[in-house]
Amino acid sequence: MVRENLETVEANIRKACANAGRSRDEVTLIAVSKTKPVSMLMEAYDSGIRIFGENKVQEMCDKYEQMPKDIQWHMIGHLQRNKVKYIIDKAALIHSVDSLRLAETIQEEAAKHQVVMPILVEVNVAMEETKFGTSLAEAMELVEQISHFPNIRIEGLMTIAPFVEDPEENRKYFRALKKLAVDINNKNIDNVHVRILSMGMTNDYMVAIEEGATMVRVGTGIFGERNYNI
Repeated sequence: MVRENLETVEANIRKACANAGRSRDEVTLIAVSKTKPVSMLMEAYDSGIRIFGENKVQEMCDKYEQMPKDIQWHMIGHLQRNKVKYIIDKAALIHSVDSLRLAETIQEEAAKHQVVMPILVEVNVAMEETKFGTSLAEAMELVEQISHFPNIRIEGLMTIAPFVEDPEENRKYFRALKKLAVDINNKNIDNVHVRILSMGMTNDYMVAIEEGATMVRVGTGIFGERNYNI
């Protein structure tokens, strides 16, 4: 099932890239594997997937130990400050930095491990009360503040768009994040180059790609519906 689903997702990514006049290699697929067993992740791995996204620190750490070492693990869920120390040497990218306090903790832990941690600043473009993320209005200031940390490198922005039936409804949010990225790059802030736009999930990743996404986070579209009761 996973292999067939991946073929469908890949075809959709290619179609969306063609629609936007973009090259396929501009878009990175992240397989969102939260709540899924290692056996399913290995199916994706055997189909060529090397980037997996996890929402929970403990689950990421467990899978990190069990899976091949050439995998990139992306932390895409809300990250509590007291959990940063567990993933600082395991995550290839943290998508969900939404406050200065979290960035301060990442800086402390990264310095201890003598690494520079690549991160994305999470922006709650749609201003949903149930979602984490800084606001569009405050994002620039947060980026400027984090830019001073020597052990953090801001690589881009992330947003989680609303869950909607019609993905066209989210086009405006993706467009707004892209505009913010352009605005940030135009300021030429030291230590900041927004090259990643992590936006688009199973139900709207094609629209996100048309609006400039460079990373799409697809879970259900690859692994099927999740069972949160396990």
